[in-house]
Amino acid sequence: MSIEVRLPDDSLRQLDEGATGADLAGGIGARLLDAALAIRVDGKLLDLDTPLVHGSRVEIVTNRTPESLELVRHSTAHLLAHAVKRLFPDARVGIGPVIEDGFFYDFWVEKPFTPEDLPRIEAEMRKIVAEGIEVRREDLGRDAAVARFTEQGEPLKVEIVSSIPQGDVVSGYRQGDFYDLCRGPHVPSTAKLKAFKLLSIAGAYWKGDERNQMLSRIYGTAFHSPKELDEHLKRLEEAKARDHRKLGKELGLYTFHPEAPASPFFHPKGTAIYNELVTYIRELYFKYGYSEVITPQILDVALWKTSGHYENYAENMYFTTAEEREYAVKPMNCPGHCLMYASHKHSYRDLPVRYADFGRLHRFERSGVTHGLTRVRTFCQDDAHIYCTPEQIKTEMAAFLALLTEVYDTFGFEGMRVALSTRPEKRLGSDEVWDAGEKALAEALDEAGMPYTLNPGEGAFYGPKIEFQILDALKRPWQLGTLQVDYMLPERFELTFTRPDGGEGQPIMLHRAILGSLERFMGILVEHTAGAFPAWLAPVQVAFLPITDRAHAFATEAAAQAKALNLRTDLDLRNESLKAKIRDAQLAKVPYMLVIGDREAEAGTVSVRHRHRGDLGVQPLATFLQSLATEIRDRQR
Repeated sequence: MSIEVRLPDDSLRQLDEGATGADLAGGIGARLLDAALAIRVDGKLLDLDTPLVHGSRVEIVTNRTPESLELVRHSTAHLLAHAVKRLFPDARVGIGPVIEDGFFYDFWVEKPFTPEDLPRIEAEMRKIVAEGIEVRREDLGRDAAVARFTEQGEPLKVEIVSSIPQGDVVSGYRQGDFYDLCRGPHVPSTAKLKAFKLLSIAGAYWKGDERNQMLSRIYGTAFHSPKELDEHLKRLEEAKARDHRKLGKELGLYTFHPEAPASPFFHPKGTAIYNELVTYIRELYFKYGYSEVITPQILDVALWKTSGHYENYAENMYFTTAEEREYAVKPMNCPGHCLMYASHKHSYRDLPVRYADFGRLHRFERSGVTHGLTRVRTFCQDDAHIYCTPEQIKTEMAAFLALLTEVYDTFGFEGMRVALSTRPEKRLGSDEVWDAGEKALAEALDEAGMPYTLNPGEGAFYGPKIEFQILDALKRPWQLGTLQVDYMLPERFELTFTRPDGGEGQPIMLHRAILGSLERFMGILVEHTAGAFPAWLAPVQVAFLPITDRAHAFATEAAAQAKALNLRTDLDLRNESLKAKIRDAQLAKVPYMLVIGDREAEAGTVSVRHRHRGDLGVQPLATFLQSLATEIRDRQR
């Protein structure tokens, strides 16, 4: 008996019944078999030793196949667990998923791992690779799987398997003396894993629940070749040098203190940048027709029950009591804006109404997930809410996209990615309402000619949303802007407008942000620029560096002229060498340094030095100051 399968080029291949993907690759050529990692059968990724079925379409997966890197990283996570079990037999194995740029594996150990353990574990992984151990799938019934993991002393695996319905098949993979629970697929042999690195260790609660056992998590990464791995490690070193937590402290921008966990203290230099961001967005609000408002920080709990936040978001909120009345510190601005809208009658002629709010927000983020400026408990958003008619959604969407594109271009972000996040399992409203919202956003994106991907189940509890990602200087993606369509809050707050026919209509509410959290955006911007902000954002825009005491008077007058133009200046009158002054200004990442000696003081000129471009020559002071003021006014990059 024989079978016939179709290859990606539509050619047909005859094989013996029971032939596997490996047999197919070997029949095509020895080089392909050597490169083969798995197979894709009718679109599904499977192990290389999977028997083929007559009439199926089969592709041999190699390192040139997009999904192959995830496959390699998945198998390397199992390789890590195998090595840990060899070196630490009492370690109990948790889970080991692939994540962006790598993988991790969680272990329950009596003594948490330390960085000093990583080289030893990595060496054992290389030993297992050199042994070329076959990796084979072994399916079991649920009870048999429970028995096996109980015998192996793996309580975490027993817990996972016990949650699987009775009668379901439990898939696992054997790798020599190591057997692990997994859906697969995997590479056929440990010899296929040629380039990996263990990176760090962290604590992690089992299943992410702080009531559970704290596990020891090992992070790693893997690539197809040592060259790719080396390039990635270099990028990681660059990212470490750009870490906003490190640079923020070095540049005197912000600090964190245990008295206010996950809540930044912005120093004068950091505050200057923060205020520039607000000023920029505020100018665009005027241009795009937004009205800025201010709303209270603390509001009665009844408001949050009306909005649905109490029911769906209470675990992330702060509460307080005064005069036997319960209040909540606002985690978002939208309910307050609904109160403002409801305080006046509105006609269709008034819409859209666009409220913008830089109010401070507070959300209780668990200490295990807070991270520098990018995950904090107190923050401000460039937040706005638009109340419009259903017919105005697409127009408002187009205006929002124009605003968002203008902002991202100003900061030099490239490679924007767009995703449409649809209804989550926990949500407000009927399916009909969600259908309408998801359709409106999808049509708006289609009409804008903006490609997007779907994020099923990732919408807010009150409506679907569009998320916008940008790539920073290291090509890392960051989610910034959002646009959410909301039918529920207008209904819950009984918001209305008078239609042209005199009847009553319910407005649609659009929640939107461009930078998102200003704190988070600032952290991203620090890493994007490596702390070397463009002149319009730099906390110190120009430094005056007199060489001699005789030049102090002119340098002082020059700095005063700069301040009169609202330029942020630093006047360095220290008794230090010019080399030391330039070095310190470079370390502070000041865009322009003006060197002033006796000749410059006498002629009313300055010797201009740029932090990146070096010596720019001698210029009249007035000419330079006017040029810099123009550069700042135009927000040049």
